[in-house]
Amino acid sequence: MSDVSVIFVDDDPHIRQAIAQTLTLEDMPVACFEDAPSCLEKITPEFNGVVLCDYNMPGMDGLELLDRVRAVDEAIPVIILTGQGDISTAVTAMQRGAYDFIEKPFDHDELLELLRHALEKRQLAQENRRLKAQLKHLARPGPRILGDSPSMQKVMATIDPILDISANILLHGETGSGKDAIARYIHENSPRSTHNFVAINCGAVPEHLIESELFGHEAGAFTGADKRRIGKIEHAHKGTLFLDELESMPMALQVKLLRVLEEQQVERLGSNQVQEVDVRIIAATKADLKALSDEGEFRADLYYRLNVVKVDIPPLRERREDIPLLFHHFVLIAAARYDRESIPLTASQAARLMQHSWPGNVRELRNLAERYVLLGPAALEEDAPSDTTNVSGRQTLSEMMDGFERSAIVSALNACHGNIKDTMVQLGIARKTLYDKMKKHGLDKAQFKD
Repeated sequence: MSDVSVIFVDDDPHIRQAIAQTLTLEDMPVACFEDAPSCLEKITPEFNGVVLCDYNMPGMDGLELLDRVRAVDEAIPVIILTGQGDISTAVTAMQRGAYDFIEKPFDHDELLELLRHALEKRQLAQENRRLKAQLKHLARPGPRILGDSPSMQKVMATIDPILDISANILLHGETGSGKDAIARYIHENSPRSTHNFVAINCGAVPEHLIESELFGHEAGAFTGADKRRIGKIEHAHKGTLFLDELESMPMALQVKLLRVLEEQQVERLGSNQVQEVDVRIIAATKADLKALSDEGEFRADLYYRLNVVKVDIPPLRERREDIPLLFHHFVLIAAARYDRESIPLTASQAARLMQHSWPGNVRELRNLAERYVLLGPAALEEDAPSDTTNVSGRQTLSEMMDGFERSAIVSALNACHGNIKDTMVQLGIARKTLYDKMKKHGLDKAQFKD
């Protein structure tokens, strides 16, 4: 029912057929029902359309249907068709929350205009709900995860239910995709946020030092150990330990880390005493740890111990609709840092960014935003070439056409600051067509508003 704009209920088959033909010709997808109970099965809070119904129907009349629809979602507009003798009933329906009523016999143009206004109201209500949910999300303390693409919605749907529990998490994603930002978001929005978030890059610390970094050491434990040192694991007690590039951890150290996970104890180098620790571990990798464990290059028992919850972070090329929002965010940060003016992107510049393949992912986009603030638009010409090829280096005709269509819509939305009416005029397409294409390409007009 997600593609239906109007649910029409009338027990007269001739009227149903006439209304269906009229609405279909006006690019308003309609679903017709002969009685109220059958249509109620299709109405949910996610329904993004209007209910049009006759008042006089056997079984459940229009007034009762109105009450039932409002019980599901009071923001769904309900328009009631009435006979000449039903005006007082129609007024009662208005008092009980009906969007409007229209008297039989009715003028089709009047009905169409009424339906268009009702649809706009419904879409506005749905958009406001989504924005409120975003504001609630953004109002949380600490780091924020920006992006409203379907792939990022899936990431957040995985993360949010486990914020309040201490299950270990494995983040998987390409270099620069934002694994560290998500790890910090999880920590700052968890009960552990009042304690330390401790991060260590397993690939950046020399192998002969990483054991001391993680477990700490006593004075005299080895040459150069002049005094006791608390390790990263112990320092993260009651907080979160973030292990980045986990695939780089030496095999011998994996055994010791597994023991910490199982026993919740750590023993400093050169000590015979164990320290109790309560640590949530968030591990991050760009490699396929399951494949590495199958090949004997990573301990399978450690992989399964850390892989309680796995979060696959999409590369930027798979969430292109988030690029304008992310770039604007990074530009504002850079402008504040360097005391420079924030210059808005033109429609063509934004489209160019969205066409780039971004091998460095979010990190590459952030660096480009800084150069854009420092060097101006010239930075975009040098660092963000138009790159619309797929991984194999070739595109099908369908992919090229989809890419062009998406770029054209993005450019128009940018030029019109997200105004749907102006975008329709610029592109020369109907409202429903524009909404369908925006949905197809994962675009939201809120991303393009100033």
